[in-house]
Amino acid sequence: MDNSIKLNPIGFVRLDSGTYNIDLKSDYIPALINLDGFTHLQVLWWGHYCATAAQRQSLVCEKPYKKGPEILGIFATRSPVRPNPVLVTNIYVQEINFEKGIIYTPYIDAEEGSPVIDIKPYHKSERIQQCSVPDWCKHWPQWYEDAATFDWQGEFNF
Repeated sequence: MDNSIKLNPIGFVRLDSGTYNIDLKSDYIPALINLDGFTHLQVLWWGHYCATAAQRQSLVCEKPYKKGPEILGIFATRSPVRPNPVLVTNIYVQEINFEKGIIYTPYIDAEEGSPVIDIKPYHKSERIQQCSVPDWCKHWPQWYEDAATFDWQGEFNF
C-alpha cells in the first residue's frame, strides 16, 4: 500500500500594501460560490519555511512558553515546526472578489507566499462549551477577537 500524500496548493497568501490576501488559483475560483455571508474562514496552509527534513523530525520543544512546562511534545503546541507543517488559522473576511478569486483579510499568521491547502467556513457549531486547557495557558484569550490585543510576544521563551 502506498501511504504517500500529495497536496496541491489551491492558492497563496499575499501581502499587498499592508493588506493580506488569499489569491486562489483560477481553477479553484468556482469553489467560492455562496461563501459570502460567512464572516470567518478556517484556512489550512503549508508552513513552507519550516519544512526542512530536520524541522520535520522535531517532536519536542524545550520550554517554548514562559509559563509552560520544561518540555512540550510538538502536538501540544501550535508551532509550525512539526512532522507535517500543515497549519490552520481562523481569519476574518473583509471582502471576497469572486471574479478574481481573492479573499481579503486584515491579518493571517502565514508568511507571504505560503501555500494555501484548503479553506473551510467557520461555523458557530464548532465551539466547544466544556473545553479545558492546561494551567500554563489558561490565561490566553478565550476569543478570537481578544487574541489581536494579547501580548503573545510576552508568552514566548525565545
